[in-house]
Amino acid sequence: MSVRVLVADDQEIVRTGLTMILNAQPDIEVVGEAGDGRRAVELARRLRPDVCLFDIRMPGLDGIEATRLLAGPDVADPLAVVVITTFDLDEYVYAALRAGARGFLLKNAGTVLLSQAVHAAADGDALIAPSVTARLLGAFTRTAGPAPVRPVEALTGREEQILAAVARGRTNNEIAVELYISLSTVKTHIASLMAKLGARNRVEIAIWAYETGRVRS
Repeated sequence: MSVRVLVADDQEIVRTGLTMILNAQPDIEVVGEAGDGRRAVELARRLRPDVCLFDIRMPGLDGIEATRLLAGPDVADPLAVVVITTFDLDEYVYAALRAGARGFLLKNAGTVLLSQAVHAAADGDALIAPSVTARLLGAFTRTAGPAPVRPVEALTGREEQILAAVARGRTNNEIAVELYISLSTVKTHIASLMAKLGARNRVEIAIWAYETGRVRS
């Protein structure tokens, strides 16, 4: 079954390019396009795509606010959002991830990484451009905010290993290979981490790892 994607970018040429790239993948289908944030939110709520691919800078309502409306902490049934931008700036990534984004990519990421990010988000995973993962997640440790939550139960040794791997941007498959465990075991441990930390996705797991100093940029 194809992953259904909504693409939102205020530049028609970029929007068309992203749509062409994604539709060329055998298991991805673009089901809607929007040129501004308000239209993107409207379409997303109506179409309920598997993944929303949003530019940050859009007129009327930017990609950050659109993400917050569709995937923020107060959204009962959040959609998967991947933010894509030409600007490699810490504050953009910080805002996007805090708003509920499951991925962050630069527009020069390439076809393979774009496809991987869409599939990761659809699977409840997260992908942040490898070139910026550690530095950008590390920005959370330098930004004043509420103290990290204490886990409801102590983490096991294996959970600590997986926590560190997630924070470094590893995918489930990569973690399974690195730790010599099955993919289903990785998913079980990540589900346990989410429950213990009160995290809604692996991005929030990674943020917690940086906030608590378990991983440093």
